[in-house]
Amino acid sequence: MGAIPPQDMKELVGKQLGTSEWLLVDQDMIDKFADATGDHQFIHVDEEKAKLTPFGGTIAHGFLTLSLFPVLMATSDCPRPAGVKMGVNYGGNKVRFLAPVRSGKRVRGHFKLLELDEKRPGQWQQTLEFTVEIEGEDKPALMAEWISQFFV
Repeated sequence: MGAIPPQDMKELVGKQLGTSEWLLVDQDMIDKFADATGDHQFIHVDEEKAKLTPFGGTIAHGFLTLSLFPVLMATSDCPRPAGVKMGVNYGGNKVRFLAPVRSGKRVRGHFKLLELDEKRPGQWQQTLEFTVEIEGEDKPALMAEWISQFFV
């Protein structure tokens, strides 16, 4: 779906907006995230030690999975608000890490519009339900209510 006026997007509140393409979460991505954040816990970066855990190998950081929101949204078929000049993250109402993403797995995002309000002329705030599906697994990696603002 293409760009639509923000006023028209209000009709989509309560509806699924779309799904992203699949994205591979590999060990290189996990290692780079560990370097960027300083979180080098062995369950993320030491394949031999991680094999001895219930995970059976290394897993992505929960915050790495959460940080995939922009790339998964960018590769989704979700409608976009028309005329956006800038967008910013505002925060989250809740985030739940439900299942680990094992190194080498593919994930994709599902997006549902929960709220959309014009805070002041040209400044919109949206709350999305963001679910990260792990290919071939029953349980999602995470579910979050994420709030962002965009300016038209």
